[in-house]
Amino acid sequence: MIELLGGAKTIPTAVGLGLIVSLIFSEAFGLAAGGMVVPGYLALALGEPWRVVGTVGAAIITFLIVRLMGQFMLLYGRRHLVMVILIGFVIGHLTRVVFGRPEVPELLSFEAIGYIIPGLIAYWMERQGALMTLMAMLMAAVLVRLVLIVGTGGAPIEIPTW
Repeated sequence: MIELLGGAKTIPTAVGLGLIVSLIFSEAFGLAAGGMVVPGYLALALGEPWRVVGTVGAAIITFLIVRLMGQFMLLYGRRHLVMVILIGFVIGHLTRVVFGRPEVPELLSFEAIGYIIPGLIAYWMERQGALMTLMAMLMAAVLVRLVLIVGTGGAPIEIPTW
């Protein structure tokens, strides 16, 4: 793990910065950036754009599945949140099974980031709209990444395998 200037570790710093940026977006613009921890994890993965695409794709699939399920089931409150996170977990895991094999070229590595990130993104897509969530999330992730780049003195940010 890369250390930032001053000896701080990258992953906790990215998540903490993501929390701060998410709070600012929420207070200043009334927008959630896809969940409080999402911008930090996405910021770390911006160096692997296919993984970001895979994560957003998993979130969109989760969003659509939950919308379809809502036609046949009563989903509200905690049950709704748990269902979205659970389906996001399954879809994210499927991206790892399909795209995480050694024979799949790195260019096609659409593995989702983390385990609950796709579900969190899908949850906020349902609450405030897909476009608003995706735009706020990407802007917040870029801001966090910028602060990390400055914090490392321009050194490349490498992340461990998810």
